[in-house]
Amino acid sequence: MGSPSRKYLQKREGDVDAIVAAALERNGWEVVSPREFTQRWRNAVSMHGDPVDPTTGRVNSRTFSRIINTIKDQMMESSGIDALVFTDLLEKDVYFSQGVNRVARWDGVTRKPPTQGGGTGVSVNFNWSVPVAATTVRISIFNSDLERMFVGEGGIAFNEAVDTRSGTGFVRRREILGNETHIREGVALALHPLIPMKNWPGDPD
Repeated sequence: MGSPSRKYLQKREGDVDAIVAAALERNGWEVVSPREFTQRWRNAVSMHGDPVDPTTGRVNSRTFSRIINTIKDQMMESSGIDALVFTDLLEKDVYFSQGVNRVARWDGVTRKPPTQGGGTGVSVNFNWSVPVAATTVRISIFNSDLERMFVGEGGIAFNEAVDTRSGTGFVRRREILGNETHIREGVALALHPLIPMKNWPGDPD
């Protein structure tokens, strides 16, 4: 829906989409291949222009709206599709809590800091107060009139790890979104309460 994912997240987009589709199918949705939408998207971009500015990554909402409405007019009537589901992988800055047990909490998840490198540990002077990049999945669902029926977000995992080689800072993780359990948890959080999540961590009220 928004700007494209960061390049290092794009290789996992298909995995995330497959987990979203499986979750919907387990709960009675019939999910069709995105091929037809993708082809119509390309055709509409050729007609109206790319909604994403390649320099800034920002989305021109007017162009995006024209493209989506063109797809709706062509696709909804011929395909009998009731809804469009969009998944976005968002990068957010999160912070570790102070105290003995360093954890970060965002969008329903709690994660301990991952480590990376050949060193032995973390310096006592390590700066835990700086922001760390992490991924959240946002799921948006629109009906056939392009009215938004649902939107939800769920945290997944850190994109950065403690650099044990230097012991003083964070580095980009070599394997980002490599834990399927974390992806499934993020998707379950993002789909709640459309699909109620078992042991949902939020306020039941």
